[in-house]
Amino acid sequence: MISCGAIEGRVFLEVKLDLSVTEVGFRATQFMAIQTLFGSVPTEPDLLDRLKAGIQKTRSGLADRLEDVLSGRKEIDADVLDELEYALITADLGVRTVQDIVENIRQRVDRRLASDATEIRSLVRERILEILRASEVPVRVVGAPPAVVMVVGVNGAGKTTTIGKLAHRFLGEGRKVLLCAADTFRAAAIEQLEVWAQRAHVDLIRQKTGADPSAVVFDALQAAKARGVDYVIVDTAGRLHTKENLMAELEKMRRTCQRVVPGSPHEVWLVLDATTGQNGLEQARKFTESAGVTGIILTKLDGTAKGGVVVAIARELNLPIRFVGVGEAIDDLLPFEPESFVESLFD
Repeated sequence: MISCGAIEGRVFLEVKLDLSVTEVGFRATQFMAIQTLFGSVPTEPDLLDRLKAGIQKTRSGLADRLEDVLSGRKEIDADVLDELEYALITADLGVRTVQDIVENIRQRVDRRLASDATEIRSLVRERILEILRASEVPVRVVGAPPAVVMVVGVNGAGKTTTIGKLAHRFLGEGRKVLLCAADTFRAAAIEQLEVWAQRAHVDLIRQKTGADPSAVVFDALQAAKARGVDYVIVDTAGRLHTKENLMAELEKMRRTCQRVVPGSPHEVWLVLDATTGQNGLEQARKFTESAGVTGIILTKLDGTAKGGVVVAIARELNLPIRFVGVGEAIDDLLPFEPESFVESLFD
């Protein structure tokens, strides 16, 4: 079917066919907006290219493994599927996720719905996209500012850096941003966040090291309301997730948020280091159980071939990936879109 329409005043011609995953990904990349806590903003035009460059190691690892298994195969049998399963596990997609993918393919092979290497590649791709889409949950739209985002995660995951990059991104959306230095326990945490606040050109609310984190949150939210701030990004302590007192402190901070800004925190984002692979999945489980995590930010994706953990997190925890870090620059934090990610992996 052929239809006409317009997007932002530009006329377009759309031909509706039985679209392949590649075509769907292309169209999504072209027309999908990025969802924020205040509605949607246009997708950056170079997002796909930057994502492809950022996940090159993961892309190479997965593509090379699939090629090793499927290249030259004229027939798909049990041995090939076993090799495929092993290849996907070594790409760090996770055992349960891989078993799900391979079982789906095995059923199609048994019913003679798939019989060659090209079809198997397409099936792997399609199933990964289905898993990522299934975990997608829109961010909560905030009716009136401030929107409060708590950022949690263990030390070393890149939490402070990510907060600085988030502030820069929100500023780029035309929003007023305030940072809250509620990690008052780790040595130099406040000073590090102060450096990022200066780099991003945003204000910071802080107290001295050892202060009550909930008191800092209270001050920050009161300041945000008085100053007409759109976003408050709260840094939190990042001691090991096995420490019960850390989780109790996070819960106390949540109660403070709710008291000052009803309905907040509107989002709780867990920062995970992609280089930890499946260990990151275990961290996510612990924080999800205790901190009410609503989304994942995966950092250092450019430095690892273990980016397949994105798929494992989506399937096993049913948590959406909000952003991925693909470099050291302040603008190297990209919004995560399943279609763009899959297209970057396979094309």
